[in-house]
Amino acid sequence: MLQAPGSPADGSAALGNLVREHPGRALAVSAISIAGWVFLAWLALDMGTPLAQLAMPMSAHWSAGNLLAVWAMWAVMMVAMMLPSALPMILTFTVVAHRSGQATRARAFVGAYLLVWLAFASAGTLGQWLLQRLGAVDPMRLATSALPAAVLLVLAGVYQFSPLKRVCLRSCRTPLAFLLGAWRPGVVGAFEMGLRHGLLCLGCCWALMALLFVGGVMNVPWVAALAVAVAIEKMAPGGERIAGWLGVALLLAGGLKLLALAA
Repeated sequence: MLQAPGSPADGSAALGNLVREHPGRALAVSAISIAGWVFLAWLALDMGTPLAQLAMPMSAHWSAGNLLAVWAMWAVMMVAMMLPSALPMILTFTVVAHRSGQATRARAFVGAYLLVWLAFASAGTLGQWLLQRLGAVDPMRLATSALPAAVLLVLAGVYQFSPLKRVCLRSCRTPLAFLLGAWRPGVVGAFEMGLRHGLLCLGCCWALMALLFVGGVMNVPWVAALAVAVAIEKMAPGGERIAGWLGVALLLAGGLKLLALAA
């Protein structure tokens, strides 16, 4: 049976033991996320730089530079937001891979996981361009009216109670159970496992990520709040119940916006 030292099935219980037993690996993953957050903070605080200007196109007529800068901003943001909540899974897989003398498998797994979120960054970039062309978001990626914001809040709230959300969240919260059920041999197998876990993670979090258009992609506190919500769902004791409470809060927020529009 696969077993990482000190790692129970539930990710919330496993993380503390894994970090204590493998601080170097935990620090390496955390450092990548921290670097991403520093980059995002710099981009938001120093909007006069050429890169920030490119990442904040003032119209829907984007240049190639705008496209690349916006995608890079989305890519860094996704990595910074999602790596911390994936730490239990990454550490568990890495420990198992190193125990069997297959360190390359760990790199393949993490690379495939990040590839899923880089693909989502492409979708976010496309969504931003389309919404900007429709006039639904401004250059800060903030909804220009209450209606799209309300719709996104209600959509995210409803999704919190969907069967797909529950299945994906359960898998993200139980690293060892995922590895036991999805184990594939070899480097290619590790890559496939990383893709599968990335897709499950995407299935868990895509609706919350869509809320970036509500509070603003360049609003670092809002981005951080969403990242914390994702991490709590995946790692905190009772994360499934917390996901439900979050769903209620999102539905209430969206409903109040819709009522204000109807008034």
